Amino acid sequence: MYSLSQLEKKQIGLRIPQYLIEEIDEFTKEYNVNRTDIVIEALRSYLSEQKSRIFYEKFDNSVKEAKKMMAGELEETTLGDLINELNNSSDS
Repeated sequence: MYSLSQLEKKQIGLRIPQYLIEEIDEFTKEYNVNRTDIVIEALRSYLSEQKSRIFYEKFDNSVKEAKKMMAGELEETTLGDLINELNNSSDS
């Protein structure tokens, strides 16, 4: 849940192509909503989709790596090995 200060609206400037503004305006008339609500919902939906896409890409990569590890194509790495590798790469 968001705090009241997080829900407070702040004005920003956007440059939107004319054809999208026209589509938005048609939508506002047909469904009796305002531009702000449409833009907010579009941004919320876009962010949600991107977060899901990133999550599933990372999950897919993890599954592929696990399959390679089970097939013996990758060395198993312990947490200590990973920490040492990270420390060594930061020394370079």
